[in-house]
Amino acid sequence: MHRPLYDWFIETLGIYPSHQYEFARLNLTYTLMSKRKLLELVQKGLVSGWDDPRMPTLCGVRRRGYTPEGLKLFCDKIGVSKRDQLMDIQLLEWCVRQDLNARSNRYMVVQDPLKVTIVNYPEGQVEWFDCPLNPAEPEGATRKVPFSRELYIERADFMEDAPKKFFRLKPEGEVRLKYTYIIKCEEVIKDADGNIVELKCSYDPSTRPGGGEWRSVKGTIHWVSIPHAKELEIRNYDRLFTLADMSQVPEDKDYKDFLNPESLTLATGWAEPALLEDASGIAVQFERTGYYVKDADSTPAKPVFNRTATLKDSYKPE
Repeated sequence: MHRPLYDWFIETLGIYPSHQYEFARLNLTYTLMSKRKLLELVQKGLVSGWDDPRMPTLCGVRRRGYTPEGLKLFCDKIGVSKRDQLMDIQLLEWCVRQDLNARSNRYMVVQDPLKVTIVNYPEGQVEWFDCPLNPAEPEGATRKVPFSRELYIERADFMEDAPKKFFRLKPEGEVRLKYTYIIKCEEVIKDADGNIVELKCSYDPSTRPGGGEWRSVKGTIHWVSIPHAKELEIRNYDRLFTLADMSQVPEDKDYKDFLNPESLTLATGWAEPALLEDASGIAVQFERTGYYVKDADSTPAKPVFNRTATLKDSYKPE
């Protein structure tokens, strides 16, 4: 149809011609959005596939444990723009963390274990404590956590030569084992090379929550019972690239030169048994550590968990 006739037709019928608006692509720091470059990462085996939790794909972020609610909150925060903009990935992580903080179940997992033996606790005795699944709902659901004579704590929660403001465990110092008793470090056991391999501690039975006397100490640490702990493979994911703005790769460099060698680190974790029974369908919180989701590679014999986000971040949205 000739243009004059087309204009007459539109005007006569009172139809307004359509107009196409083009919006800018969402760019994230430390992330690539180019399909060609993402395909190259997959084909060269630099990531495990399109669903690698470091990839900015729907299957990737789903495997990472990002929730639809967290992604919707992120979209509400950034809006839609016609101009190119670079959004801070910390805002995305903050939005996911905000959603999971309100809804995720809590469990205790130790990733760098140090053995603790409670010398005055009866051998063979086991107590089961009712612990909240979410402290935000103190009257809500609980899980059973076993307590025994031999425990694991995080190695970072003990310091032999501790500064004055170190409120975790130290020689002759006291801490509360979360949800249970106050313990005191009586002896530090070292191997032939001088490495700390075990702590001999005593517990105060009168400090059991809900009974006896309540005694306050400044430090509270998480732990797991060694006879009941379940071994996990933990995949700690971080940013895929080390350069914040991947559109600013220098001309004498290739984008692959900025791949983050620490974007995936593997660890072995020891978890309370209730974790493997979780059926919430979303990422859970490893207490004092971060948010983790069970991976598709997980099996009953070898549970695998991916880190969704760290527990805290200094980032605050404007």
